[in-house]
Amino acid sequence: MQTDILIKRLQTFEFLRGLDHEPLAQLAKSAMWKIFAPDAVVFWEGDSESNLYYLQYGLLKVLKSSPDGREQVLRLISPGETFNEVVILAKRPNPATAVALEESGIWLIPRKALEELVLAHPQIALQIIENMADKFIDLVSLVADLSLKSVKARFAKLLLEQADGDVIERGSSTTQIEMASRLGTVPDVLSRVIRELTKAGIIEMDKHHIRILDREGLVEQAMIQGK
Repeated sequence: MQTDILIKRLQTFEFLRGLDHEPLAQLAKSAMWKIFAPDAVVFWEGDSESNLYYLQYGLLKVLKSSPDGREQVLRLISPGETFNEVVILAKRPNPATAVALEESGIWLIPRKALEELVLAHPQIALQIIENMADKFIDLVSLVADLSLKSVKARFAKLLLEQADGDVIERGSSTTQIEMASRLGTVPDVLSRVIRELTKAGIIEMDKHHIRILDREGLVEQAMIQGK
């Protein structure tokens, strides 16, 4: 039953579209199903993992850590996304660590099975490279924000990106610790930014929601350059 579910998911992958049922079924049969508890490490930076991962449910963060324990979240991985492509194609150790923010069900697709599929269908490699290029562009944008924008500007941008209308539901990825990691700062600095934006009447925040009260003001904050 789980394999049937994975075949249906594989049919939605951009780089596998157009393939017949048989190669997808072979790929699904080679896959392993694992459930990771909240805060469990999926893989460590430096590991020589040999799997492509597909997140069926849950939420993950991919991060880099400094020697003093500071974290920089590079991206969040949501259900329906694949990750670890760089290790599959480049055959190099993982450049970052992946951690479950909540219970997460993940399919592990072995490199050997994917390589066999790529050899039989070379166009798949091009689609995977395009997918990796999109993620590279996102990382370039992150580096630019960290270099050129203040924590307040980065936080304002994050809220605008995450808002459904003018409300952000608070969950495992929107605690102050996790948001600080995504913004490249520490919780104390983020707390000060939140107080400033709240005092200015731009946002309000409680345990369950962050509400944008002045969208135009928040857009202005997000556009400000400089540290």
